Amino acid sequence: MQTSLIMQVLNVAELAAIAAAAFNGRGDKRAADAAATEAMRQAFNDIDFAGRIVIGEGERDEAPMLFIGEELGLGWEVYESPKIDIAVDPLEGTNLCAYNQPNALTTIAIAPRGALLFAPDTYMDKIAAGPALLDAGTLGVDHAPADNVRAVAEALDKPVSEVNVCILARERHADLIAAVREAGARVRLIDDGDVFGAIATAVPGTGIDLYLGSGGSPEGVLAATGLKAIGGFFEGRFNFGVDEKADEKRARAEQMVADAFAATGTRIDLDGVLPRDLLVAGDDAAFIACGVTDGEMLDGVYLDPSGSVTTHSLIMNAADQTVRFIRTTHRSENGVVRF
Repeated sequence: MQTSLIMQVLNVAELAAIAAAAFNGRGDKRAADAAATEAMRQAFNDIDFAGRIVIGEGERDEAPMLFIGEELGLGWEVYESPKIDIAVDPLEGTNLCAYNQPNALTTIAIAPRGALLFAPDTYMDKIAAGPALLDAGTLGVDHAPADNVRAVAEALDKPVSEVNVCILARERHADLIAAVREAGARVRLIDDGDVFGAIATAVPGTGIDLYLGSGGSPEGVLAATGLKAIGGFFEGRFNFGVDEKADEKRARAEQMVADAFAATGTRIDLDGVLPRDLLVAGDDAAFIACGVTDGEMLDGVYLDPSGSVTTHSLIMNAADQTVRFIRTTHRSENGVVRF
């Protein structure tokens, strides 16, 4: 993908973050999410590309904007315009934003048409780690937590007691948390935002060595895109049993898998392990995130007294295997830029 297109998508993430940040600490997660979604959709529609949402806010009958299958951009009538698949979480960590807690983000993954898996809106068991574990062959979503912890300790050359494992604070994870602590490792519980949890395993300074647990499948594809860009490890497995609407979700997933096979010829085993390179095919993909609230990985949106707004973002680009941290100052309405 052209660098100019990636930079335009970065602008989309920034505008969504600014819109969401207006609701930081106001206790209204729905309003924050709606603001980010509306800003993101409007900005996408100003780009000269033929964009298609493959992971978004929901199916056509459940979300008015950024629904799965929605077509975005100015390029649908132009043959030469790039055809791009898009995965979004307009506000990763809606509760984090609502209560002004760390690590709320806007997140976007883009890739050429057919490269991103149409992940059903169900749960996925996940494991993620940094580049040191990519080729070790010792991690697995089906491995015992203690085995995964020991593998990370060995690869990072640190005692098990210093391995930090990030897990979503959910009742369903009680046994997992106990197993990790019994293995001797430390647990970092997060209330929300497992895209951050997975990506953070490969970002120095976050203090997270391993991510374990079940979360949304769409977020799994977003995290896998970022980890692919920087050589991190990711595996997933759909977990329909966690969902109250398991039968409905599985039937929808079967249709999505059938559609994906018809379009790309890729076969997906709904009960099998989903490696990173199946979730994100090819090397031409990018993950973009912008901080809404301050966190270990990104700073939040900052409003200067002059009215100018500063955002802090990252771009993880699998095509050139780079990670770029970008700080942008947006002019105020009166034309002032203060940075």
